[in-house]
Amino acid sequence: MNAATIAARRPLPVWDGKAARLGGSLATAGKVAEKVEERQLVQRCLGGDARAWEEIVRRHSPRLYHLCLRFTGNAAEAEDLAQDAMLRIYRALASYDPGQGALVTWMTALTRNLLIDHYRRSRNQRRTDSLDDPGAALPIPAEPQRRQPDAGVWRRELHEAVQAALVRLSPELREAVILRDLEDFDYKEIAAVLHIPEGTVKSRINRGRIELARWLAPRLRHSMGGTP
Repeated sequence: MNAATIAARRPLPVWDGKAARLGGSLATAGKVAEKVEERQLVQRCLGGDARAWEEIVRRHSPRLYHLCLRFTGNAAEAEDLAQDAMLRIYRALASYDPGQGALVTWMTALTRNLLIDHYRRSRNQRRTDSLDDPGAALPIPAEPQRRQPDAGVWRRELHEAVQAALVRLSPELREAVILRDLEDFDYKEIAAVLHIPEGTVKSRINRGRIELARWLAPRLRHSMGGTP
């Protein structure tokens, strides 16, 4: 198993308005086929097929790594946690029930539990940052108009500012925002991962977005010369 080998980004979805209905049908059929295929992968893995486990790692370790990275904000820490998560998943694979949901949802739930355990262990070893803490300064992206040749640098700094704000959310708000806005899970999937009602999921996402916007808005206005 080599869960440290991580793909950089997930592919972006493509929307074709003219083929919306057909695309929806194909997407549904594709999800069904994927579930069947992954069920077979799990069975092969449980039967001792090493290639099946390698395929599971290839498909899902990048997403789990990015989940860990967005939760912790630290690449080295995220890599260690992602490897621990894959090991935990491998050991628990026999308990996966396809009837309860997709493999990725189950894997994400196990990873989320690991992240919460990690947060609780490390909470007393560091000062807890707060969005209300005036000393918890975030990087302010430089004004893009003044740095036209470095637009890529500005985007990177903006990403870092968002990540810095994200890790200052409470764990329950952070995980909800990450799963919805960064990992593109739907409300039902998030509810399954977090073991909470969909209404609570929506409430946490809204609260998390409000907190992020409250912290980032003045910094972004400053970086853009007062432009909203």
